[in-house]
Amino acid sequence: MILAVAALASLVPSCARKAPSDREVWADVDGTPIFRDEVEKHYRGRLTPGSDAGSEEQALGLKLNVLDELINNQILLAHAAHSQIAVSEAEVDTKVAQIESPYSKEEFQGKLSNQGLDLNDFRQQVRETLIIQKLINKEIASRITVTDAEIAAYYERNRTTFDVPETHYHLAQIAVTPQAEPQLRNLKNDDARGPAAARRKIEKLYSELRSGADFATLAQEYSEDPRTAPGGGDMGFVPASSLRANGPLLRALSSLKVGEVSPIIQGPDGYHIIKLLGREEPGQHPVSDPQVQNSIRQTLMSEKEELLKAAYIEDLRNHAKVVNYLAEKVVAGTGTAATK
Repeated sequence: MILAVAALASLVPSCARKAPSDREVWADVDGTPIFRDEVEKHYRGRLTPGSDAGSEEQALGLKLNVLDELINNQILLAHAAHSQIAVSEAEVDTKVAQIESPYSKEEFQGKLSNQGLDLNDFRQQVRETLIIQKLINKEIASRITVTDAEIAAYYERNRTTFDVPETHYHLAQIAVTPQAEPQLRNLKNDDARGPAAARRKIEKLYSELRSGADFATLAQEYSEDPRTAPGGGDMGFVPASSLRANGPLLRALSSLKVGEVSPIIQGPDGYHIIKLLGREEPGQHPVSDPQVQNSIRQTLMSEKEELLKAAYIEDLRNHAKVVNYLAEKVVAGTGTAATK
C-alpha cells in the first residue's frame, strides 16, 4: 500500500462487492468469495517495480500467502459486522488525509493507479482497515496488561540496551525555507517564497505557538521540511554529537526544558523552531526511569498483542467455513503452478 500505516488496507477484500460470474474464485469464506484478480492485484502490489518475481513456484507461494491473509481479513470483517463495529465518514476522511499527506496530488493518484485503484476503492479499503483495527482494539488490545515484574524481567534480559553512550535529544521542528520546496508535504500546501515571506511566516507561527497553538498541528499544516512535517515535525532522538556543528541549536537546547519551544533559529537553509520532546542522559538508565518503563511496557504490549492477535484469528477461523481452491489446485498439481 501507499504507506506502512495502510499496509493492512492492501489486504482487505471488500465484502460488499458483487462480481461477474466469469471471475475465478480462489477461496470462499462462509459463502463470500475471494477472487483470483483480487489476489493478483495485491500480489503485484508486493513486488518492487522492475524486480524479478522469481520462479513460478516462488510466485505461487507468495500468492498463497496473500490469499491466506485475505481469508483472515474477511473473517475479521464478518466478525466485526456481527459485533456492530463501524466507522464514520469523518474517520475515513481523517485517515485518507493522513495517508495522502506525504505526497503531492499527482504522486498520490499515480500510486493508486499503479495498484489498479481509484479513490473510491481506496476509501473502501481504508474503511475496512479501520473496522478491523477497532475490532482488534476491542477484543485484544484493551485486555492486555503488563506487570511490574514483567518489566523488571525484561530489563534484566536487556540491560545493555539501556546503557546510553551520549546525550540524545528527542526533537520536533517547524521549518520554513526562503526558496520554493519542490517536495512540499504540509497539509496546507503552504510554501514561503523569498526571504521576506519566510521571515513573516516563521514569526506568525512562533506567535501562534506562544498563544497556545499545538506544535504538532502547526508542523503538519505549515512546516516545509518534507521528511518531518507529516509526523508533526518529529525528528526522533538525535545524538548530541550530530549537533555540534549547529551552534545556535545547541545553545537553544541547553536552556530548554522538556516540553518547551525554542526561539526562532536562523540557519543557512532557513528558519527553524524546535520543541524538546525528551532528553536521554548518558549512562546506565535504571529500571525506575519512567522513560525506560514506558519503552519496555510498549515493547511487551506489542509482543503480547501480536501473539494474541494470531491466536484470536486462528480461533475465529476454527469456527468459519473456509475453502481454499487455490491450495486445492496446488496439491492436485503436485506443487506446480496449476493456476492457468
